Amino acid sequence: MPGTGAERSSMSIEHETILEDLRRREPIFHRREFGTSRDDLLQMTDEGFWEIGASGKIYTREFVIANLLERYKQPEPHDWLCEDFSISELAESLYQINYILKEPDRTTRRTTLWRRSDGGWKIVFHQGTVMA
Repeated sequence: MPGTGAERSSMSIEHETILEDLRRREPIFHRREFGTSRDDLLQMTDEGFWEIGASGKIYTREFVIANLLERYKQPEPHDWLCEDFSISELAESLYQINYILKEPDRTTRRTTLWRRSDGGWKIVFHQGTVMA
């Protein structure tokens, strides 16, 4: 189960290092230090990137980038709490990060698939599910 103490204690040093690196990038697209331009967003997302929003709607890479470019015109209005992180290596250089995001009006369970490439980390997929 994601986020259990047993899973954390059995993690390799390599996985702990990767988890810490990816944790700094979450919640994705809210960490402006990783870039806010179209080129930055193209660089950090895989060509096949897609997202399932907390509403259950599916969003394409182009839709997400267009919306982010509009959102980035305003200051970031929050610094939401992320907790209960866990990591799984799904395949060579492909990692799944799970965590809980606490916003003022809702709490969501988040999953991001990250691929390590020669150009750095790429977001392959993201999903947010509202917790009851």
